[in-house]
Amino acid sequence: MTSECYVYIVLPGETAFVTAGRFALRESRGGAPVGEFIYGRSYRERPAAVELDPLKLRLQPGTFETAGMGGFFGAIRDAMPDAWGRRVIERRSGGEISEFDRLLRAPDDRAGALGFGLDTEPYFPANRFNRTRDLERLQQAADAIINDEPEAAGSAAEQAEDLLLLGGTSMGGARPKVVVEDDDALWIAKFARTDDSYNQPRTEHGLLKLASLCGLDAAASRLTTVAGRDVLLVRRFDRERAEDGYHRHRMISAVTLLRTDDDPTARRDWSYLLLADEVRRVSTSPQQDLRELYRRMVFNAAISNLDDHPRNHAVLAREAGWRLSPAYDLTPFAVVAQERDLALVCGLSGRRANRNNLISGHGRFMLTRDEATQAFDAIVETVRSNWRPALRRAGVSARECERLGRAFVHEGLFYELES
Repeated sequence: MTSECYVYIVLPGETAFVTAGRFALRESRGGAPVGEFIYGRSYRERPAAVELDPLKLRLQPGTFETAGMGGFFGAIRDAMPDAWGRRVIERRSGGEISEFDRLLRAPDDRAGALGFGLDTEPYFPANRFNRTRDLERLQQAADAIINDEPEAAGSAAEQAEDLLLLGGTSMGGARPKVVVEDDDALWIAKFARTDDSYNQPRTEHGLLKLASLCGLDAAASRLTTVAGRDVLLVRRFDRERAEDGYHRHRMISAVTLLRTDDDPTARRDWSYLLLADEVRRVSTSPQQDLRELYRRMVFNAAISNLDDHPRNHAVLAREAGWRLSPAYDLTPFAVVAQERDLALVCGLSGRRANRNNLISGHGRFMLTRDEATQAFDAIVETVRSNWRPALRRAGVSARECERLGRAFVHEGLFYELES
């Protein structure tokens, strides 16, 4: 059995889709899914045509094939619904659906610049977005989905769920969220959960500000309150306002760059060092991006962001070339153990969030040992001196700061590695 669809793309500087090619998913003789993609000749002949993926889908004739990631090319997989999006779509569909159907049923406003459909000619982006005034209804709908409550009778609940499906289902992660338009920009509204152990929106907002204070390129954010609960708004960096809509910037995750999967069974392939190699290959400013990636790795160690998996890193193409995206999804883990591992290998001795280990792979980031050491010391000192003020300015309570305190510049960061 073969399932097929057309792949559309918004080219740099434009706001309307054009047809880039055709994607097909078929079963191999052994029953395993195999994906095939081919660029349309008319697309390749466009002077402004760009590649979907700088590694696996370079702009050239011929049929591309993959048996990885269930037959979905990385660039296509990155545009599919995330864990939260799948949950919303399946609730709307009344049950579990195939991965291919998830691809087609995801909302128009997915991450990056791609779209998918069954017609040769692309659809026009709807450019209809939720507003911040809709957040209370959206939060109620998110709570109903999280708690697996039966859908309430009446049109209000149906409308709320429809609003959820307008956007925010392919932005990475499992936390409830939705896309809203405000101040001539698009924002990812990330809701708190009733079972959170601390104020997630305020904490993440404070950490994004702390990252900026450390000199990192972090996503812009702000807070709002809806029905007495905080909501974090993170500005989308893959969208830019234009007179007739939004420019859509191509984006692929580190999962795609590393040619791996985001399932924990693929964890052996998760590595900052390997990611640095791939960023070096695709970036138009590799030295700048690798220094940023190194500093981001150190920052994650300093705040104990132990869930910094490859889906939380990406490269972005605002024009033809690719650059490292801003930092996003920063979460502290206040664990008791002092020896802590990052989600990705961060040095020559593995995943250990340790000064010597973090510095050991400096050459992969185009840094000398002295440069890496100076960057480590500067970021750690900035985090040590400013994490509490940054969280307090974001409105995190003193009690929650005490609870989170173990996450920041933990003792194990300075342990000597065993020989």
